[in-house]
This record gives sequence, structure tokens and C-alpha cells, in this order.
Amino acid sequence: MRAVRELDGEGRRERAAEGATGPSAPAPTSADPEAARRRAERRAERITAGATELEQRLADLLRAGLAGAEQTGDGLWEETAARMVDAQAPGLASRVRELGAIPASGPGWPVRLLEECALLHLLDRGWLHRERLPDGLAATVRSRVGLPASADGPPVRDRWLVLAQYDTADARLTTRRIWLYGAETDRTVLLLSYGAAGRAPEPALPVGLALEAEVSAYPDTGRQRVALGRRFAPPEPTRARPRGVTTSRAAVRYGEALRDDPWLDSVPVTLDRVVPVPDGDGWQLADAYGDTALPLTRTTGNQPGLWRLVALSGGAPVTVFGECGHRGFTPLTAWPPGPGTAVPLC
Repeated sequence: MRAVRELDGEGRRERAAEGATGPSAPAPTSADPEAARRRAERRAERITAGATELEQRLADLLRAGLAGAEQTGDGLWEETAARMVDAQAPGLASRVRELGAIPASGPGWPVRLLEECALLHLLDRGWLHRERLPDGLAATVRSRVGLPASADGPPVRDRWLVLAQYDTADARLTTRRIWLYGAETDRTVLLLSYGAAGRAPEPALPVGLALEAEVSAYPDTGRQRVALGRRFAPPEPTRARPRGVTTSRAAVRYGEALRDDPWLDSVPVTLDRVVPVPDGDGWQLADAYGDTALPLTRTTGNQPGLWRLVALSGGAPVTVFGECGHRGFTPLTAWPPGPGTAVPLC
């Protein structure tokens, strides 16, 4: 069975698509617009200085050769990341830190390191020439660099189905991602919230619920990330399901999204009528009535959610929601072949 695979390579980091590389708090307001403008200009100048320095460090790395990165360890990258923090560019700092871990990531690491350096260079150049970019792409660059933003989109009221909720944590921060699907707008959006390490963020919206509410989009190219606004009724259980697509269409959707946001790791996709089947050392989701499939991400094979998905299917087609990206498909929620409620996989 032919696997549908993106051509973006396997060196990009595995993160949920979120439109920003780190916490993006609402932009601060000020009673003095002129003072706020001056602060914004000073921060932009610091970020520009940091991006210029980062460009020089990337050039030095390539001039010396990637092989040297394995011997230097991650100390140089940590120092560079600290410089980006000083420049008030947390998005750049996050990406720089991840470069330091690539030489220890196994065979093929030079290719992955080169890919990541290229993406970081592209982000640097995007910031340094942001005035030449279309408004949406410029907003995406600002978000990726780490500038705060406010949800400025008009409120959209819908009956939102909770497709998935999961937390990721590091030593400093816990991040909660909640995917919602608008039954009337046929739109999938992301709620992001943050909490101190070891503390669960709010809100908590279990999978399988639906809530009547308004959401407002943040200003980036895809306008996928939203803020939750007014709620008109308490969340309640639902048997409704999102509209699904084929595996080939899911791959096309990711490719189209990359055209607008080259730093995007994945897009939310609901696959309709797919069957989990073994694929060598891994697994894939195969179209029940076609000859295409999407490989599951490598980490999926080590998670109990895979076996829940296999048991739920029993060889029959199921509906699966997840994140589709360059490393494959990460299943997050599934629905049984017949009537039934959503089954969380993460």
C-alpha cells in the first residue's frame, strides 16, 4: 500500500501546530500610547540585534562544518539561546536550544541540523525584512520570534466539539493544547494555555464534550489559534463527529499550510474511514477504500493510545483525529465504526 508522505524531511521538531513557539501572552496595554510605541520600538531593535548576531553564528557554524557541532556539545547553543533571551526573542531562543540536541539524536543528524539551521535562517531573514512581507506572514514571523499578541479576530459563535486535550511539560512550564471543531463553521481551532511547572493549566475541557461559545483568532497566517470568549451554556456530552478527509487530502492540506507558514510542524486533520495496519517496524493509517496511507509518527508506537486505536478498529474503518506533519500522523482521538462516543488516545 502506497504511503502518502510529505517531502519536508524528518529533521523538523515534533510539536503540535500552534502558531507560536512559546507562550504568547496578550499584548500589554498602556494608558500612554506613545510610551507603548517607544517600548515596542526598543524591543524590536533588540530583536533585530539578536537576529543579526544569530545570522553570524549560523554562518560561522556552516563555514567551520557541521561535523564540529558534535564535539562542541550544547554549551555553545545554550550561550546563543541566552543571548536571544537577552534580545527579548524567546521564540528564537527556543529554536536555538533545540539545535544543541540534534547531534545526539542518532543517525542522519547532520541532515536534520542543516534543515533546522535553514529554517532558523529563514525566520531571521523574515524578521529582518518583515516590512516587505504580506501582513499575515509578517504576523506569523512576529509570533514565531516570540512577540506577544492579542486575539483580534471577530468573535465566532459556534457549537464547538472538544476533539483533543493534552499537556506537555518541561522544567519551567506546562502547556495545554485543546483542539476544538466548529460544527457549523467546519473549522478546527486551537486553545493554548500555560501553567507553572507541575501545575495543570486552565481551562480543562474533556474530549467528547461540546460547548456553545465564541472564540477570537490570533493574528497569524492561518488564524488557527484562538482565545475562548463568552460561553452560552455549560459543556455537555455529544456524539457528533467532525467531517473527515482521506489520507491523501490530509497530506495536501499540510503542504498547503507550509506555503503560508514554513515553520509549521503539523496541521489538525480528521481522517475518515481509515484502518490501522502494521508497516514494517511501525504503523500506518490506510484508507479503507483507496490505495493510500499515512505513516504514524515513531513515538506513537510506544504509547498505549495506539493499542486502544487498534482494539477500537478491530480491522474495521474508524474515524481518527490527530496532527498531520512531516514525521507522519499523530492520532489523538478516535470514534468507533458504528455509533459511539469519542475515545481519547493521548
